[in-house]
Order: sequence, then structure tokens, then C-alpha cells
Amino acid sequence: MLSYLLPSRYCESDRFGAMAKEITAGHKLGYDQVAAIEDWLRTRIRFEPRSSDIPVSATEVNSRQSGVCRDLSHLGIALCRSLTIPARLIVGYRYQLQPMDLHAWFEAYVGGCWYTFDAVQTDTKGGYVVVGIGKDAADVAIYNQFGPPVFPIVHKIGVDLLASD
Repeated sequence: MLSYLLPSRYCESDRFGAMAKEITAGHKLGYDQVAAIEDWLRTRIRFEPRSSDIPVSATEVNSRQSGVCRDLSHLGIALCRSLTIPARLIVGYRYQLQPMDLHAWFEAYVGGCWYTFDAVQTDTKGGYVVVGIGKDAADVAIYNQFGPPVFPIVHKIGVDLLASD
């Protein structure tokens, strides 16, 4: 559980304490604070599908005021953790998401249970298929490559189509 409270590569929770307190001022501790963060993300940070192909940190998202679902989740996680609410990134699929693509949301641990929060989708009841869970995008990469790209050699009837001289 401790790993979901500490700052991580893309969720620098140690930089958001004052901001998180301001966003959640007047809300009950726990679930209501996270719901306030989720609402703040929806109204203040612009969701721009397909605008990023690399993970962006919470501080970058806050500075840009926009991002993809993963980016908004990073900021939500950082805000939760700064209030000592454990939070984690979830990557998977969402039923009837248009266009169909991988989706990211976050969960917060409140009152002994993990609850789903999605800064992009307003209906969070059901329809989620989890592929990966982690502290941030560094933990849930769907694909990792080490070294130079490797391209397969395609053969057709014994002739190398990608052969070079």
C-alpha cells in the first residue's frame, strides 16, 4: 500500500499538497475528497484524445492544462497521494468507448476499498476491463522495447521481400 502513497515517476505527489487542499476544501475526508478531485479534473483540465504518444507527468499536465486519459489520471493520482489517499493507475478497455482504444483511469483506496474514478468518462458503473495496474504509466506499459527496432523479414515463395543489397 505504501507504494501507492509515495511520489512516482509520473505522479509527483510531493508537489501538489497545497493545490489538493484547495481543491478539496469543504469536502468530507476520503471519498468525497477524491470525488472533488475527479470533478475538478473534468472541469479544469481539457481532455484531448490522441494528443500524446508519450506519458506526461502530473506537473506537466497541470502546466499544459490538457492531456489524454492517462495524463489526467496521473494528475488525479498525484493529488490523491498528496492528501495521503492511496491511488493507482489502471489501464484497460472501457465498454462502448468511442473510438475503441486503450483507456486509463485511477482508483483510490478509501475506507478499506478501491474505488474507480475516471476524469474522462462520466459513467463509471461497470464496463471496465483491467489490463494493468500500477503506480503510474511506467508500471503498466502495454509494450516495451529495448534496443534498436527489429523488423521481421517477410518471405513470399522463397523471395525475400525486404532484402537489401
